[in-house]
Amino acid sequence: MEEIKKALRPRDEDFQGFSCNIPQLKTNRIIQANGFYSERNSVDKKDLDNVIVCSLDDAKKYYSDLIKNSEIELESLVEEGVFVFVPANKEVEIPLQMLDVIKAEEPILIQTNNIVILGENSKLILIHCDDSINNNKSVSNNSTKIFLDKNSNLEYYKMENISNHASIITNTSFVLKDSSELKTFWLSLNGGDIKNNLTIDFEGEYASAELNGLYLTDRDQVVDNKVTVNHNKPNCFSNQLYKGILDDSAKANFQGHVYVAEKAIQTVAMQNNKNILLTDKATVNTQPFLEIYNDDVKCSHGATIGQLDDNAMFYLRSRGISERSAKMLLMYAFCNDVLIKASLEELKERLADIIKRRLHGELSTCDNCVLHCSTPDLAFEIDLSKV
Repeated sequence: MEEIKKALRPRDEDFQGFSCNIPQLKTNRIIQANGFYSERNSVDKKDLDNVIVCSLDDAKKYYSDLIKNSEIELESLVEEGVFVFVPANKEVEIPLQMLDVIKAEEPILIQTNNIVILGENSKLILIHCDDSINNNKSVSNNSTKIFLDKNSNLEYYKMENISNHASIITNTSFVLKDSSELKTFWLSLNGGDIKNNLTIDFEGEYASAELNGLYLTDRDQVVDNKVTVNHNKPNCFSNQLYKGILDDSAKANFQGHVYVAEKAIQTVAMQNNKNILLTDKATVNTQPFLEIYNDDVKCSHGATIGQLDDNAMFYLRSRGISERSAKMLLMYAFCNDVLIKASLEELKERLADIIKRRLHGELSTCDNCVLHCSTPDLAFEIDLSKV
């Protein structure tokens, strides 16, 4: 078995100029190279307008009080990572984009520990991307802890597009205080083995969380999503919508656990996971679960596993659309239920392009594809209730 070594700090110049390809999207970029914060390649601090961005090591030296006040134990922060702090009453106009870039010259292990803190009445859009430059083997174990203080608002996008020789484990936790609002959009595109562990803790009243996810897998890819939502306080709202399309011999697992404490009255919690299998070799295991300890709640869960709707296929074919194009249109309509949850228009348009190309089987344009990127979508009234 090939030995995997702990990643060492790479040269900043090896990652200079790296950016994801979203031309219309203006962001302040934070680069982590093989798990190490690259200050030289990241946004200049003078452009951040009182938002703190630094390495986790510096945060432990200079901002330990901020970390402790957010109920995060300093002793648990043993790896490299990034620290982000948005002060109270601050609305960050330009989204922050955290780019975790992997460049493995040999099999490497990457470990990071990120912290994001939003002060009272603050607002932030955070785009968190996992990317790789080459196809060498790597294993990433990443932890991100995010704290939302009272009346804060966070829109969090997580995009995973790594080499099929790379494995990634992400442990992301959110703590929500009174009247805070969270919306997440999780897109898993490429990677040999992807494990996403997401935990939401409601620690204040009248907080809300919209959790959206989409995974598109083929070949021998494996994607696991484990979502745990802990309703510890009254009058909170959560909604989960995760969808997946699996081709070839791909595998997926979804575990959704909603916990409602005894005193968490007036809780509203919904959970839904839907999957399409394109071959008889693709497999998915879905396990939605509700654990409720009081009667004054509105909670629901659902899960479906199926194939493309034959009636919808017949409808499209009868109007002269080829079988291949009809399948792609149905798959895109299936994905669009999640895509429309994204509110950042520049990013939504780019995500739509990526999804269309991914459904084509590769991340490259195809002139013969019915879903031409950056052109108006073809519109059909299709009933996908049977999917």
